[in-house]
Amino acid sequence: MSETPLLRVEGLAKRYGALKAVDGVSFDLWPGEVLAVVGESGSGKSTLLGCVAGLAESDAGSISYDSRHDGIVDLRALSEARRRWLLRTEWGYVHQNPRDGLRLGITAGGNIGERLMAVGARHYGRIREEAQEWLERVEIEAPRIDHLPRTFSGGMQQRLQIARNLVSRPRLIFMDEPTGGLDVSVQARLLDLMRTLVTELQLSVIIVTHDLAVARLLSHRMMVMQRGRVVEAGLTDQILDDPQHSYSQLLVASILQG
Repeated sequence: MSETPLLRVEGLAKRYGALKAVDGVSFDLWPGEVLAVVGESGSGKSTLLGCVAGLAESDAGSISYDSRHDGIVDLRALSEARRRWLLRTEWGYVHQNPRDGLRLGITAGGNIGERLMAVGARHYGRIREEAQEWLERVEIEAPRIDHLPRTFSGGMQQRLQIARNLVSRPRLIFMDEPTGGLDVSVQARLLDLMRTLVTELQLSVIIVTHDLAVARLLSHRMMVMQRGRVVEAGLTDQILDDPQHSYSQLLVASILQG
């Protein structure tokens, strides 16, 4: 394992008026590691993800990232343009609603190709060929390359969004409830695909989910959030099999009872 974390978050805080949405959260993410952030709605997990990914501005704390070309950078001090560049190149962001992460007015191939062009690809034939390869990799038939995303099912849209994010070979992926709103059978297929791709590409991932089964299947470590704070953190299986905090115990018990 690398001696330097890919991402280090220390004392991160975000307020909305009197509400402490994120309250002094700290963690490290290591290369090739999947970290699940779990908790009920309103626990602060999605706000935390947005702050770390630069989609929301935090009020306090530090976020450092070991970038591919510039070494360790202070994410809170980066310009908006530099953050956007990271999101297009070294990072990916998979939204719960795939329509938030896709360009609905351009074809499936165009959605993937656009990301390649953002990192410098210019040869149309190669871009189209790579887009087709990625469609097949996420189990979308190659002839659908010229179809608009709105003609796809929800599960196919989510797989297309994943392909769009991964085509540029990012190092870090943020996922916000990626299986939310999908039928159980579709969820299972998507989770299996995600686990395969994360392993093959050695991705580092922060995944926000309220579904502990998703956390168990995909993540190495887990953080449990309640009212903006991390109340328990550790190996995923350890927390799910033997939760120590009363809130973690409640979450696990609610799944068992369900």
